Amino acid sequence: MRVTLLAHTPDPDRLVAAAARLCYSGQDPAAILQGLTPERQKELLARLRAAGHDSPLEHASFTFIITGVSRALSHQLVRHRIASYSQRSQRYVSEAGFAYVLPPSVRRSPEAEKRFHHLIEEIREAYNSLVELGIPREDARYLLPNACTTQLMMTMNARSLLNFLELRCCRRAQWEINCLAWR
Repeated sequence: MRVTLLAHTPDPDRLVAAAARLCYSGQDPAAILQGLTPERQKELLARLRAAGHDSPLEHASFTFIITGVSRALSHQLVRHRIASYSQRSQRYVSEAGFAYVLPPSVRRSPEAEKRFHHLIEEIREAYNSLVELGIPREDARYLLPNACTTQLMMTMNARSLLNFLELRCCRRAQWEINCLAWR
């Protein structure tokens, strides 16, 4: 699994603090920005979070590239709807030699791991044979397991990102999405 920050709002703390001040100030937005010292920004952000006034956080956004995760994880991830996602298509991209995620619980049992690898190989062969028979990839993909890896681009605003982290950094979260949240 790999998570890379691809892009983000420049100076997000300053932008969020300015948005918060705008809500309660009669000042011109340019004057608000000019009057924001790093100390004032930090103080405003702490007060916002403590008061649960999170809407100004929506002005800052972060875009990540996520690779080497399972499709099972991607199905959980897209439940966080205040975000934008682009995922590699199994309809247009061949999965002939697909990579897959091996859950830690399977890895701990040599017999389970052997069986898992064997079944993955059977699925891979079945997928490839259907494609060779002229079945479109978009139909052959129905055989592919949730363990199949994928690549995603995800953009979330700061408020949604904090919500995602609060929910998925919890030890009750499924292991793979928990690992993603901590990265």
